[in-house]
Amino acid sequence: MPGKNLKQAKTKIDRNQVYTLDTALAMVKDASFTKFDETVDVAIRLGVDPRKADQMVRGAVVLPNGLGKTVRVLVFAKGEKAAEAKNAGADYVGADDLVEKIQGGWFDFDTAIATPDMMGTVGKIGKLLGPRGLMPNPKVGTVTFELDRAVNEAKSGKIEYRVEKAGIVHAPVGKVSFDVEKLRGNVLALMDALMKAKPSTAKGTYLKKISLSSTMGPGLNIDIPELQTHIK
Repeated sequence: MPGKNLKQAKTKIDRNQVYTLDTALAMVKDASFTKFDETVDVAIRLGVDPRKADQMVRGAVVLPNGLGKTVRVLVFAKGEKAAEAKNAGADYVGADDLVEKIQGGWFDFDTAIATPDMMGTVGKIGKLLGPRGLMPNPKVGTVTFELDRAVNEAKSGKIEYRVEKAGIVHAPVGKVSFDVEKLRGNVLALMDALMKAKPSTAKGTYLKKISLSSTMGPGLNIDIPELQTHIK
């Protein structure tokens, strides 16, 4: 009974308490009760106003320890660049043929990359890819001629992050089966990227609240000052 298990997991956590990163990671692992390998997620409330273009926090980061899952990569490319993408390990490579498949309702991939010359073609399905977070974007390195690098980064655990309307960034940082050290490394890589992406126009406290949870588990509040001592 998931409901009963969730209640039991919550009894191990004090919602009003803040935890060091290592303690929180250990508790998230301990509180996991599902039979599948849950994803560990982090939610960061930032002191920005996403409605202002100069306070939009968006980017991508390669997690040093990966995500613990097989990432299916699709590449829009032609000619030599298509061959480069295939050699780099892309799962699907094509052009108009892939556009037609996606228009038909096919979305069996996790990330999409495109060469700049293909963006006119990809734009035809922007309304299908955009809402799913699959639209290639030069700001996060998924519109590029450097396909070998882009495909390898995607396969090795590159994630995109973007602040939502409420000022929160949600991102996966691994699986509950990871040891604490690997999860910590991934969290710190994400936090380092967010700190570097801080808008110069953002005033006041930038990191307002950070919580950690597994897919089905309760959230734990992270001690921000303690966490910041680990960020480069």
